[in-house]
This record gives sequence, structure tokens and C-alpha cells, in this order.
Amino acid sequence: MRREMRLFSRMSSALSRRHLLRQLPLAALAGGFHIHARSQESKQLWVTGNPNMDKAREIAVNLLKPTQAQIEHAWELHFNSVVFESYGFAPRCAIDAEAMNEAIKSGASAAEITDLRESMSMNRNATNERERKEFLDAFHAAGVTCIFQNTGEEGSDPMRLIKRLAHFTKATDLLKPALTKVTTAEEIEGLKKAGHVGLCFTINGVPLMQDWESVSDELRFVRIFHELGTRMMHLTYNRRNPIGDGAGEPHDGGLSDFGHAAVAEMNKLGVIIDVAHSGWKTAFDAAKASKKPMVASHTTCCGVYEHFRGKPDDTIKAICDTDGLVGMCCIPRFLGGKGDITALMDHLDHVIKKFGAKHAAIGCDTAYISRYDKEERAKLMKAPAGSSGRWEHLWPKDEYVTTLEAEQSVAWSNWPLFTLGMIMRGHSDDTIRQVIGGNMLRVLKANTVA
Repeated sequence: MRREMRLFSRMSSALSRRHLLRQLPLAALAGGFHIHARSQESKQLWVTGNPNMDKAREIAVNLLKPTQAQIEHAWELHFNSVVFESYGFAPRCAIDAEAMNEAIKSGASAAEITDLRESMSMNRNATNERERKEFLDAFHAAGVTCIFQNTGEEGSDPMRLIKRLAHFTKATDLLKPALTKVTTAEEIEGLKKAGHVGLCFTINGVPLMQDWESVSDELRFVRIFHELGTRMMHLTYNRRNPIGDGAGEPHDGGLSDFGHAAVAEMNKLGVIIDVAHSGWKTAFDAAKASKKPMVASHTTCCGVYEHFRGKPDDTIKAICDTDGLVGMCCIPRFLGGKGDITALMDHLDHVIKKFGAKHAAIGCDTAYISRYDKEERAKLMKAPAGSSGRWEHLWPKDEYVTTLEAEQSVAWSNWPLFTLGMIMRGHSDDTIRQVIGGNMLRVLKANTVA
């Protein structure tokens, strides 16, 4: 009888693995679920065959020091779950140096060169087969189903915001069904079942004409950008605007009267309010004003390490009280300590244990960059000089010095290792499913207007 039970157990285990592989053909091909033909128990499931990804993963694994059983658990849980990043960037493509050089030789301005470079990095996957493969392989190796993708340059000018929206609209138009623009949680769940990936659009500012004729006139572009597919907006970036104060301002006056009107309009239209870059009081006031779940999509916890881009506990609680979430970013400078994957786990632990698993998420705020980009950039001619001292980059100074180990351990392509890290911290599978995707799905559903 015992022999029959052992045989049944081995057969069930093998069937489970085969079922998982059938569900994840693209992830397996990309190396996201790397299993050797001779051994179902590979000791390096994390190996992809891409040296850029594998170096970052090796660093993270060495820091975490997991057991083989923990790695196998993480891979099965991660690649069987809907992974919805609360804010980030799809893998970036290599530029086309030849086309860039032609533009430089033809006398293109610094602004035109910048726009061309951005377009190439954001949608060259739609026109170049090598970059298409690199893009999709990275996406599937990370095991990410959908990203709340930044599709607007920092600011409030609609014409400035629409450029990146156009870049990613082109990518999702030309790459579907492999890559799709999505606007609902149901679409994202459908992507997972189909083995495809998607982008849900967010922009780094509320689009404002700044004509100041009337409140309703000033806010009319919120509806227009919503119709273009935008489902989340920053109230502020680092600087002060008519809505409130950004995280980089030395003084924070909170949400303005106009800011209250903007919050109400976003609630009405079904646009998620994001205060990741807002000052602490502005973020707190917005949470008190919002009637819908809202987010700080890519931030950190000041209760773990105080940084101006993080959020103090009272502000996090106010956001959670809306039934919203806070997404932890992968910027070593903001994480503090060694700024590595263990620091990221500390911030996630803080949210989960103090505010509840339903309020935590991950918004990396980083991107995988095509392994071919460096060689293309080496061919570039000298471009015309652009402006310096961009307004949104006025950062308060600190003494943090980053390291390669910190940067690599929290690389975007290390997403499965974030799941592994939470397993090693003792979090349940249900908690982890919420953090890596379920919570963001819930907030999107709660803000969707029929």
C-alpha cells in the first residue's frame, strides 16, 4: 500500500509540473521556468540563458540564500499567478544608431533627437524582430502579466503627456495579441489565461490646459485621456502644481481647493488617484478626499527608512483606509540600508504586517534594457546639446552611495525572486498572490466606471 501511495505521489507531482509547463509555454521558452529535459529538479530554475538577466538573478539568489524547495515553490506560485505591477516600465528596446545618426546629420534639434530616442526605446519592438523577441522574452522571463505603464512625461501639459501615450499606443497596436493595451481587470485576467502580456496606461500628471477659465474647463482633458485608455494619474510629480505639492518641495501645503475638484473628477470618471510623487500632506489630504480606492504606486515606507519619496505611516494608513494600496519601488536610494532585495523585503513586510496584505504591492519603477542597446549607443554620433537642470529633477541631496549589488538584486527581470523573498519571509501563498497582482486588480475594478 505504501509503495502504491509513493507511486501515486510521484505521478501526481509529475502531472502537476507538466500542467504548469502547458500553462506557461512562453515563460518556459524565455527561461522563466527553466527545466532540463533529464531532470525536473533543476537547481537553477532562475537561469534564463540571457547573461544580463542571469547576473542580476545570481546576485539576488546569493543575497537571499534560498533552499531548492523554496525556489521551486516560488517559481510555481509566481508563474501560476496574475502578476500586475502597480507602476513601472515595459522592457526597453535598443535604439537604432543608424537612424539616429541620419537624424543628427540632417540637423534635427535636441528635442527631436530626444523624442526619436524615446520612441525607439518604447516601440522599436513593433518594427524590429530582434527587439521584439528580446522584449517578449524579458517580459515572460519576469513572469509579469501586466504593468501599469508610465505613458506620460512628467508634468501637466497635455501635449507633453501625449507623446509617450502615442509611443505605447503604437507598440500595443502593432504587437497585439502578444502585447495588448488593457483597461479592465477582466482583460488582464484574460491575458494570463491566453499566455499574453499587457500594459495598463498611467501618466505622471493630471492633464491641465492652464487657461484657468473655469474648474470644469480646466479638468476636461481628464475625460479625454481616460477615453484614450489612461486609468491612473499622478496628482503631482516632484514639483508643486495647482493641485498640490510634490515630494521634492521643501514645504508641503497639502491638497488645494482645485486639487479637491481634481480628485472628485477622477473618482467620477474612473481614474485611479496616484500620490507616489506627492508630498506627505498632499497625499494624506488626497486620501481623505477620495471616495474610491487610491494608491501610492511606487514608494517606500518611512517607518523602515525615512526618505522624502517614501510615505510616513499616517499617510499610508490614510491610503489604506480608502481600500487602496502602496506599491514598493526598487530604487536602492529610496529603500535605504544596503538598498538591495533584502531591503525591499523589509518595506513589504512593514506594509503587510502593519496595514494588511491587501494593501501591499510592488511597483518597481525600473526597466529591463535590451542587451543590444549598449552596442547601438556605441555607434552614435555626438548629438546636439539639450537643456540641463530639468525642473522635475530638483532632488533634495542625500549621502546615499549605491552599489552594483543593490541595483542588480532589485532588477526588474528579478520579479520571480521578489516572490521568492516573500516566501522566505514566511508569507502565505494567498498573501503573496495579493501583493504581486491581486491588490492592483482589486483597485482597478473598484475604480472602473460602467
